[in-house]
Amino acid sequence: MKNARQVPAVTSLPQSPRDEADHRVRRYVLTMSIRIACFALMVLVQPYGWYTWVFGVSAAVLPYIAVVFANAGSDSTETGAESPVQELAAPGPTPIETDTTTPPVFTIHEGPKDR
Repeated sequence: MKNARQVPAVTSLPQSPRDEADHRVRRYVLTMSIRIACFALMVLVQPYGWYTWVFGVSAAVLPYIAVVFANAGSDSTETGAESPVQELAAPGPTPIETDTTTPPVFTIHEGPKDR
């Protein structure tokens, strides 16, 4: 029988640390860009009204959200990564040998003694 080694699929492997860090940096930059836009809209949009407060609160809260999202990496326990090391297959249980042959039977016949 050929070696039945299972190769792990590429989709089952976790994301590389470099790709994960790049993704987190992009997410942080996007959130901070939205913060800058909110700050600019707060200052530039005339006349000032309730939306000025919305832009101001958004500009104040978004740095916290950006840092929390940037520090929240992907959970490595989610992935079902398979080990690339082949594990040895344990031998199955040995069957109990039952003796199906009939044991020898000795028959003793008694009768009158012959001298």
